[in-house]
Amino acid sequence: MSECLFCKIARKEIPAALVYEDDDLVAFKDIFPQAPVHVLIIPKAHCEGLADLTPETAAAAARIPQVASRIAAEQGIQAGGWRLLSNCGADAGQTVFHLHFHLLGGKPLGGKLCQ
Repeated sequence: MSECLFCKIARKEIPAALVYEDDDLVAFKDIFPQAPVHVLIIPKAHCEGLADLTPETAAAAARIPQVASRIAAEQGIQAGGWRLLSNCGADAGQTVFHLHFHLLGGKPLGGKLCQ
């Protein structure tokens, strides 16, 4: 998708604070962080969300927890704990329709996800 914001970041057409990249995934700092550490992890191949996985994006997405753990260690939040989540659809709070996971940590996050 040529106009997708996250596709443009993956293609390096838009600058982002990258913290991880491999052939299939890229991770970068969220520009509106909700925690001291807030990193977005995305497959480079476009996929709107979890409900739209293809074999290619499913294989990349399956690696995200392992990559998140590595990033959490590099960001110094592994010991204290961290959260990994993906919103699927507008009612869940998804605002960018490119599959992405939020890695959050660096403070106690509490048990509630919604107010």
